[in-house]
Amino acid sequence: MDPSQLAHESRVLMIYTGAFHRGTIGMLVGQQGYVPEPYFLTETLRSQDRFHDPLQESLFANATTVQGFRQWSNGSGRSSPIPSQTPVAPPESPTLLVRSTRPIGEQSLSLNKGASTNRPKCVKVAEDIYEAHLPSLVTPRSKVPGEATSKSIRYAILEWNPLLDSSNMDIQDWIRLATEIELNYHFDAFVVLHGTDTMSYTSSALSFLLEDLGKTVIITGAQIPMSQLRNDAVDNLMGALTIAGHYIIPECCLYFNHTLFRGNRVTKMSSFDLSAFDSPNFAPLVKVGIDIDVSWDDVIRQTSLRRFRAHKEMSPHVATLRLFPGITGATIRAFCSPPIRGVVLETFGAGNAPQRAELIEAIKEACSRGVVVVAISQCTKGSVSDAYETSRSLLQAGVIPGSDMTPECALTKLSYLLSKPDLSLRQVRDLVGIPLRGELTRPSAAAPSHALTATSSSDSQPNLDTIHHVLSRFIQLSRPPSLVPEIIVSSEALATASETRDEAAPWTWTAAEASTAESVLLPFLIHLAASKNDFESLQYCIESERTFSDQHGHHGRQSSAVNEPPSVSAAGRYGSIAGGIVNCIEPGSGRSPLHVAALNGHTKAVELLLQSGALVHLRDTLGHTALYYAARQSHLEVVDLLVQAGANLGGFDSGFADFAVKNALQNGDRAALKLWALTGAKTYNEL
Repeated sequence: MDPSQLAHESRVLMIYTGAFHRGTIGMLVGQQGYVPEPYFLTETLRSQDRFHDPLQESLFANATTVQGFRQWSNGSGRSSPIPSQTPVAPPESPTLLVRSTRPIGEQSLSLNKGASTNRPKCVKVAEDIYEAHLPSLVTPRSKVPGEATSKSIRYAILEWNPLLDSSNMDIQDWIRLATEIELNYHFDAFVVLHGTDTMSYTSSALSFLLEDLGKTVIITGAQIPMSQLRNDAVDNLMGALTIAGHYIIPECCLYFNHTLFRGNRVTKMSSFDLSAFDSPNFAPLVKVGIDIDVSWDDVIRQTSLRRFRAHKEMSPHVATLRLFPGITGATIRAFCSPPIRGVVLETFGAGNAPQRAELIEAIKEACSRGVVVVAISQCTKGSVSDAYETSRSLLQAGVIPGSDMTPECALTKLSYLLSKPDLSLRQVRDLVGIPLRGELTRPSAAAPSHALTATSSSDSQPNLDTIHHVLSRFIQLSRPPSLVPEIIVSSEALATASETRDEAAPWTWTAAEASTAESVLLPFLIHLAASKNDFESLQYCIESERTFSDQHGHHGRQSSAVNEPPSVSAAGRYGSIAGGIVNCIEPGSGRSPLHVAALNGHTKAVELLLQSGALVHLRDTLGHTALYYAARQSHLEVVDLLVQAGANLGGFDSGFADFAVKNALQNGDRAALKLWALTGAKTYNEL
């Protein structure tokens, strides 16, 4: 197999949970209407070239032999104008290791003659952990905007048995999903197939349960199943699979009707429209049309040095109460009685409630007793505030404003926080109003009077000054210290240049153009700084982005911890860069600044990049991660730091890692074995 073939292949785990009524993908028409049918989805996708391209399997099996490819292509694997006398079956799909909390059953049912009926061997490897090698499907190679080369997506389908009616989804099923994502975190991304009725509850719950997530998780479904001629299942599944296989968007998302939403911002709006979901208070992360438009400014970037983990507990003692005219204090008291620990109070408008004394007193009693009451709006669009006296009375009674959270999000967030044994009641109340996964909107700070894109003469000097700093750092990094001339540009000179530009300079010297020039230069500068271990220049590049973001109110990077306030930054003018300036890709090599710093063993640079949102799972053109390069060069401190931040070997790393381990065993190199073991590579206890 050509190494480049594997290097440009992403691996996605598809978890098929089941459905409810019409809201699914893999359903058939039965006597009782639409019903989930085991294994129907797998065989349907295998029969469609867009979801499973047998040509890719031929290339996988016969890449080194022209005769093998021609024999297969003239046989039953592909149609041919010259029929073969002896049809040749297409090669078997490579299997992928999949783990589950339940026994993994048969994943391929013989719906057609000649289809495989072999059951994958399921092995129990630990308490409540099972694994099996499942046959995989692979998409045709395709290229998306922003990628230098085309890529195929290989995926396996983990089908729940029995398939669940989505109306029966509950806390234990959310925990099961989170656990199975954790068990299979060696995959590049995850797609969860789910019924539409409770999909927004699941996407909200998973956003909190998946702590310090560094990979893409997308939940999708359909209004009309794939078994029907006219359906939305094909587009929804293909869109979710394409985004998961081509982009690293480290969030739990929901994809529907050509749109990718943040999972905890979504609510179901319609039971019969194909555009069933909407995110009223937050713009979509991705819009899919002729092009795939990703709003990288809004994508959360992980900045903590913590590995991914799935939280496996949620409190069941939470509930939602919708206020209505005439509601009584007795109703409030009954609703908030033990064992209830948290209540989402759906209020009128911007947080208003009836002002009857007995009702407010009942709410105050519940809050004083330790019940966490969160106020959100009954309106689909809008936020809770203290603008009205009727809303301030709730705050005085101890109710916590929930900003613009959806009912699904507020309920699952409360359930998540109340399940944390190390959080005090006060901490829970504080964290309810803090965005942990981008689930609510922070009050935006007033924009500064001087924007970087202003065109007045008074604002042009900072841009010229910025360009000067960028160019001086290029000179500093590109030459030996003794050869770097001291460049001094006085404020008078800058002012003169500004005046001259206003008088007769060409349009290329406007402040907006200067800002564009800076955005072109900084990606080259940050790569150079990473290679030279110039900590100051790295900070300069990162701070330049952060300054612009703060001035323009973008908020694209947040912490996923529950015990610390989120940091705020965004791509700003670098919105076309996936993940901001710290993740800009070098043309040709496909390496990020983290790749460069890790390869050279620059520990402090690696740490700064990670804390600024560098993606540890990015792979370069050769299919290698930063972790692989650090291990290959024996940079133990860098390896330790990357692993701490959640890095794993991926893509084409494993084969080279196995080769390195064998060499270390042959040479008796204990240090190398220890280093590769730290990366997660398989080692042997022979020394």
